[in-house]
Amino acid sequence: MKIAVIGTGYVGLVTGVSLSEIGHDVICIDLNKDKIAKMQKGISPIYEPGLSELMTKNIKAERLSFTSDHRLALRQADVIYIAVGTPENKDGSAELSFVIQAAENIVECIERDVIVVTKSTVPVGTNDMINDIFQSQLPSDLKVDVVSNPEFLKEGSAIHDSFHGDRIVIGTNSEHAFNILEEINQPFNVPIFKTDIKSAEMIKYASNAFLATKISFINEISNICELLGANIENVSTGMGLDQRIGSQFLKAGIGYGGSCFPKDTKALIQIAGNVEYEFELLKGVINVNKKQQGIIIRKLNDCIPNLLGKKVAVLGLAFKPNTDDLRESASILVTEELINQGADVVAYDPIAMDNAKSILNPLIQYAGSIAEAIENSDAALILTDWDEIKNVELTVFNKMKTPLVIDGRNCFLVKDMEMHGIEYRSIGRPVAAKQIEVTPI
Repeated sequence: MKIAVIGTGYVGLVTGVSLSEIGHDVICIDLNKDKIAKMQKGISPIYEPGLSELMTKNIKAERLSFTSDHRLALRQADVIYIAVGTPENKDGSAELSFVIQAAENIVECIERDVIVVTKSTVPVGTNDMINDIFQSQLPSDLKVDVVSNPEFLKEGSAIHDSFHGDRIVIGTNSEHAFNILEEINQPFNVPIFKTDIKSAEMIKYASNAFLATKISFINEISNICELLGANIENVSTGMGLDQRIGSQFLKAGIGYGGSCFPKDTKALIQIAGNVEYEFELLKGVINVNKKQQGIIIRKLNDCIPNLLGKKVAVLGLAFKPNTDDLRESASILVTEELINQGADVVAYDPIAMDNAKSILNPLIQYAGSIAEAIENSDAALILTDWDEIKNVELTVFNKMKTPLVIDGRNCFLVKDMEMHGIEYRSIGRPVAAKQIEVTPI
């Protein structure tokens, strides 16, 4: 099948590469010519494990190509995917100008009947709006079927998710379009769920909002555990054994971030508001998450009330492991507050430091390793649970001026930190107090 993908951001690029891997002839479109030139060489503009390797493989197999020429790509396509960004407006709603522009580009360029598949996360009713553009602007002898096919990729495991997903949702009112999309996706060997367009659009938002709700819920439980002396890890494990609840997204920490959960929860509140429905539960989820991101600073201030001139190491900057994405990361709020309180901040992340330098406060210094970051520091804050951080030898914390670790991701066992004489404060668990040697009289 000849497929064109408009947009080479996270969703568009992973989608295009994955479709080429299962045998389709895919051309990806982006207006940035420098970006196109790099991708033609197999250089991915985003960090995603396994992506560059698949790009190179399918470019060599001549199943994958890149262009900035819409007409060249769209006039040859049987199916066109819209995978452009839908950033957040000031009121939390989704900005649809890129989607509208993509639809208008299709109108200008196609020369035969096509199927248009919306991969971008869009509010309910957007695909109807896209269809209206086609109906009003295309010649009567050209037919376009519109399909909603939301993505469910997780950053850091997107390639794996493409081939081992839980479901592929196809929303369309056209039996012909469904049959084509089913044929396209069959090689993934992932269950396909057929539904109407509006339900498909809502499935994406509802799924992300529910997962965000699980995260905020377990974080609220973790805060209560701290006050009562219970251990959140025992609680979440016991909860997760109930098949009605499940264990995923029940890991306490400093909240969710990234490009999906924060944006999609706000957008769903706006979608509900457009039909005069107050989504009170989701408003609470968002408020809990905002509060949770600042909890690590409060824990630090409990130990060191005055941070002026104190060296604080920040370990992990990306919003989650295996990505260089800082969007809505706790590191933005935390590092800014540390600077505001007069701390000297030294940061380390295995992948995300180049991105961080263009986003975070310019007063932040960057280290080349965990050991370098924490050397002679007064405290270390863990914001991302990278394997490199979780597997570090605990003796490295002896390089600190005072071995105080505030862990926002519960990377270590409390008993292990106690054994190494480290004052350790985590989320929803007992405090590991530094062992003080008492000299007998």
